[in-house]
Amino acid sequence: MKKRKIIALAACAAVMAGGVTACGDDDKRGSGAGHMYGAALASNPQSLDPQFAGDPASATVIKNMYSGLVMKDSSGSIVCCNAKDYSVSEDGCVYTFDLRDDNYWFFDTNENDVIDDDEYFPVTADDYVFALRRLLDPKMHSPYAREFACIKNSQRVSEGSYSTEAVGAAALDDHTLQITLEYPCAEFLGLLTTPAAFPCNEEFFISTKGRYGLDDRSVMSNGPFYVRQWFYDPYGSNNILYMRKNTVNERDDYEVLPTFVSFSIQDSEAEVRQCFKEEETECFTAMKVGGYNPKKYSIVGQKATTLGLIFNPDDKLYSNKELCKAVAFSADREALRGELDGDMQIAYGIIPPAVDILGRSYRDLASDKQFDMFDREKAVECLAKAKEELKISSVESVKIIVDSGTVDSRYLHLLSQSCQESLGIYIGIEDLTSEEFNQRIADGNYSIALYPLKADFNSGLAVFGEFDKNPCLKSAAGGLNVSESILQCPSVTELVNSYADAERTLLEQHGFIPLFYKNSYIVANKDNEDIIYDPFTGAVDYRIAKNYS
Repeated sequence: MKKRKIIALAACAAVMAGGVTACGDDDKRGSGAGHMYGAALASNPQSLDPQFAGDPASATVIKNMYSGLVMKDSSGSIVCCNAKDYSVSEDGCVYTFDLRDDNYWFFDTNENDVIDDDEYFPVTADDYVFALRRLLDPKMHSPYAREFACIKNSQRVSEGSYSTEAVGAAALDDHTLQITLEYPCAEFLGLLTTPAAFPCNEEFFISTKGRYGLDDRSVMSNGPFYVRQWFYDPYGSNNILYMRKNTVNERDDYEVLPTFVSFSIQDSEAEVRQCFKEEETECFTAMKVGGYNPKKYSIVGQKATTLGLIFNPDDKLYSNKELCKAVAFSADREALRGELDGDMQIAYGIIPPAVDILGRSYRDLASDKQFDMFDREKAVECLAKAKEELKISSVESVKIIVDSGTVDSRYLHLLSQSCQESLGIYIGIEDLTSEEFNQRIADGNYSIALYPLKADFNSGLAVFGEFDKNPCLKSAAGGLNVSESILQCPSVTELVNSYADAERTLLEQHGFIPLFYKNSYIVANKDNEDIIYDPFTGAVDYRIAKNYS
């Protein structure tokens, strides 16, 4: 058996630490602990069920309310959290976790904000077994089940031929959890850092009578904070979700520094920004941060989004693969070298730089320059083939639709000019609001779109998963599913190579043409430190946040 407490293994799937580290030492007063954080959510959380929820508001509350077997530290390594140790069998298929005996469920039965002796009890191995069974239960329809297909019998359970009791997870005793895989999977420990693998207590779940995660009396915390009040009236304005420090789970190696986190529930990102302007929230997250002075605010960006061209498979012209290839070969990204600011970076690959493996950007391990497709001669050849197949003498002008809430399109104008020079096709830009853009994509009302590709957790596997489940990307992938081969990579080296192979395979379909890597930001007041932002899930983690005001 191979044992280690800090995991030097692959493709971590949770938060790549991107947090605010604002004030200089001269500005600090005290420890920064004990602050009551005012915060804001851009919408009401859809659910606080970790095995199901996926919107950023839910992700933020879940991150602050639960904890799992393992987590990522500030360096990107996976370390034990509620597991105090673990072992892996020689064949890499059996993981045995020795659980801590000081991680507790807390439910404030009498709502007096006091943790009474009869209101908390230990998290056991059974809670993780039940969570994994729920996750893989086809009746649950969890959006994360496919990523856990490496667990033994998961496929048969998802097909309904086996009951959930056949899932390869077992409680050997209260503090010993064993998870068995179908095959060695270098992604697996990273998957265990995601909310989908957080525990769920079966007795409490049943007691909620179908309302688990839907209100403040149908959730129970095993993490740094608990939900004290959650009030939302869609017709009202005084909507809040109020969390208090869960002191029963604080320990030397798991600090909880703020005393409270009080979220106001807003209706949009614009309203959250207004709260920040009025100093009602310490921070906000956004894709664009123009107008905020970095000398006045702490602004941290992580390139977690890949902006790429997609083509409407039902368009009379751009459903033609040769025409799509012509556009792909005509994109001279090097023409933008020196033109881009820090917000965007030239992209040749599909996986953005914020995806990390063992704390290192995957893009450092596998340079995307290997995917540079610019070739004017090939572009012209493909255009000629497209005209012949379409039986046309010229290609009419086209506009690329762009979500102006995500990206400033001025750089796309520069790139479209090089395409025009190569192909002789006028390519314009149509800026839309986020709502308009999403509606046009859903309606299929576009020829070409600059699509923001972002995974729902920090992993190349999750990036490729978007091509499997997102309707507008399925055709871009040409019907290929590259996720299964990635799950079956037993080592880090093989995983990196498999990522690169999958990128190449998808790029050769010429249905998604990466152009830029784009930052996601967290902006905070200068008197804050260590508010951690996950640009993939959208979660803001306040557990170790410090405030020196």
